[in-house]
Amino acid sequence: MSELEYPQVEGVAQGNGYSHVVTGRGQWVAISGQVALDPDGQFVGIGDPEAQARQVFENLRRCLSAVGATFEDVVKLTYFVTDIGFLPAIRTVRDEYIPGTKPASTAVQVAALFSPDALLEIEAYAIV
Repeated sequence: MSELEYPQVEGVAQGNGYSHVVTGRGQWVAISGQVALDPDGQFVGIGDPEAQARQVFENLRRCLSAVGATFEDVVKLTYFVTDIGFLPAIRTVRDEYIPGTKPASTAVQVAALFSPDALLEIEAYAIV
């Protein structure tokens, strides 16, 4: 596990549920955007952003585990959502997987993802 630091930035408003800056030393890991596909490639939670978020975070957890990492090693999450109104449900699930200090984050509303069944996609960067 890496040792990450979350410096406070003077003159920038405090983040609400994310950190502005995260730094650390170690191996850089990039995880492609994950969607709510189960191990068989079937969508989970069609029409339900919270159920999709649970599957997405579980997929991210599995990807992190494959390189010996955990959510404690994540420095950046990028959220792509088809409706920005899904963020409260996504944050509820995120907080179950990532308690405590949150990584740097960006959320973007997009017109569509690769499938009309996908409501959200999340990519992650970690330092291990």
